[in-house]
Amino acid sequence: MTATKVPQPRKSKQKGSRRYGHVAMLIAPALIALAVVIGYPIIRAIFLSFQGNRQLNPETGLFEEGGFAGLENYLYWINNRCMDATGMASACPPGVIATDFWPAVRVTLFFTVTTVLLETILGLFMALIMNGNYRGRGLVRAAVLIPWAIPTAVTAKLWQFMFAPDGIVNSLLDANIAWTTDPFYARMAVIIADVWKTAPFMALLILAGLQMIPRDVYDAAKVDGANRVQTFFRITLPLVRPALMVAVLFRTLDALRMYDLPVIMISASSNAPTATISQLVVEDMRQGNFNSASALSTLIFLLIFFVAFILVRFLGADFSKQKGA
Repeated sequence: MTATKVPQPRKSKQKGSRRYGHVAMLIAPALIALAVVIGYPIIRAIFLSFQGNRQLNPETGLFEEGGFAGLENYLYWINNRCMDATGMASACPPGVIATDFWPAVRVTLFFTVTTVLLETILGLFMALIMNGNYRGRGLVRAAVLIPWAIPTAVTAKLWQFMFAPDGIVNSLLDANIAWTTDPFYARMAVIIADVWKTAPFMALLILAGLQMIPRDVYDAAKVDGANRVQTFFRITLPLVRPALMVAVLFRTLDALRMYDLPVIMISASSNAPTATISQLVVEDMRQGNFNSASALSTLIFLLIFFVAFILVRFLGADFSKQKGA
């Protein structure tokens, strides 16, 4: 009789558990760092958003914690509802920062949609140029990325000087436009500066997608007699769409948090024509209202999470369609 060896699956399971244990040990420091740096501030902000702001006690002359306030901090922003000394709720009077909430939301969404659209179109055009095969291509790529490498504060000051009443823009247009004081032109100035700075970032991400397209596909299209327009819309655009959507996702989330560019270029006031919702958070914190500022920060977080969820779902559906094809 011959003896047969029975397989021992326990060893393979033990090896697998050891391997996963090593993986967990490697990623544990990163997860702990993320929990401390990102997780704790979010949880702390949500907790503070349900607490009342510190108020002065006229009897003791000391500031006291407001205690649990429920949704009052959220209603303060959404409904412009203020609480008086007796605890009665009423509409916030003019001059209270909460009255600037909805105008800031509209300005933020306007900036986001306009800048992302223009930067996507311009970034795609720049990426197509950088993807070409010609002499000096490396120099062109380096030159295009210079605006993106400049710090935002420097960019804001640069364009502030250019949009001054006696700046180069009015000199070139032979006009006297109040770029930094007129509401319409102030918003246009911020959009122009933001597109100038961030379009190279979009171009860089789109260029990475263009370089993943096989050259054989273009050669086959050329043999079939496709012109440049047909090649772009039927080959380049469909194949670069995933990279394009990733670029739009990153840029949209960044635009929703816009703060430094309009503050430095135009004004840091909450009632400025270019005030964004991030500006209101900083202004409310400067006034010592940390709890209501935490509520607004939570609203911004929910808005960004919702937009990211929609874009990621759309991006996932796009990947599924391409795999199915």
